[in-house]
Amino acid sequence: MTVTPLAAHASDRPAPAFRGRIGRDARSGHYAVPGRYRLHLSTACPDGLRIAVTHALLGLDTVCPATFLPAVPDCPEGGHSVLRPLYEASAHRYAGPAVGPVLSDGWSGRIVSTHAPDIMRDLARRFGGDRLSLYPCGAESEIEAVERMCGEGVEEAAQRAGSAGGEPVVCDIALGTLLETLGALDRWLDGRTYMIRDEITAADVELWVALVQLDTVHRNHLDAAAVQRIADHPALWAYARRLTAHPAFGGHLDLDGIERRHHARCQGLEAAGAAVQILDWAAHAGDRKGAGPQVDRP
Repeated sequence: MTVTPLAAHASDRPAPAFRGRIGRDARSGHYAVPGRYRLHLSTACPDGLRIAVTHALLGLDTVCPATFLPAVPDCPEGGHSVLRPLYEASAHRYAGPAVGPVLSDGWSGRIVSTHAPDIMRDLARRFGGDRLSLYPCGAESEIEAVERMCGEGVEEAAQRAGSAGGEPVVCDIALGTLLETLGALDRWLDGRTYMIRDEITAADVELWVALVQLDTVHRNHLDAAAVQRIADHPALWAYARRLTAHPAFGGHLDLDGIERRHHARCQGLEAAGAAVQILDWAAHAGDRKGAGPQVDRP
């Protein structure tokens, strides 16, 4: 898939506090041992949702258990108190927020990584075995292109388009970028079941989460006309419906949690687009009523 370069824009995603990797053997320090590692994540968070879907697709419940965090962090600085001991054990006098997602090492009691793309790749490559190949040989550049397209052309463009108090010209340019990206994706998916292969890959996880965010978060700050134009991509939204019906995708869709997290974090004003829902996500997920996964209480 050809990706048109987008204008440079600094992401508001913070740099990961920890970025260790799970290697192939003992020399790496963190090597692959079933049951050694644990995930800590909230599916109301986009990165947490990406990891949860990846984890479910690979069937890693016993190989790498997951602890699901509340949708809204309980610390004033935006962190989770249950994660604070892990952060403090991993960095002396750690002063930042104890945020998810986290991949922790049960042997040392420390954090391996808080970087979602690395965590997803390590789960697939070190524990995936003969399961679904989410990162097929030779597909890395295509997957990275989809990641950039979703990050810059969908999520960041949608956020800028709906920025409260933003310059109208800047918002219009961002909306144009968003619609151009959605149009390219819609044309690409016309007649296709998945993004880059004949089965689900990490590219599908990335795009599906971006579309969930677009319809459940970003459209709340766009006008109704803009949302109607976003919805006018039939192949793209049919693709989103198909994936939502898959248990690994729809089974982790915490609509109530996403809404609560958004309202807890958002400083912007709600626009007319909030009333124009594109998909009935709960219905396509099997009418789970947005329950999401069970939160593990400390």
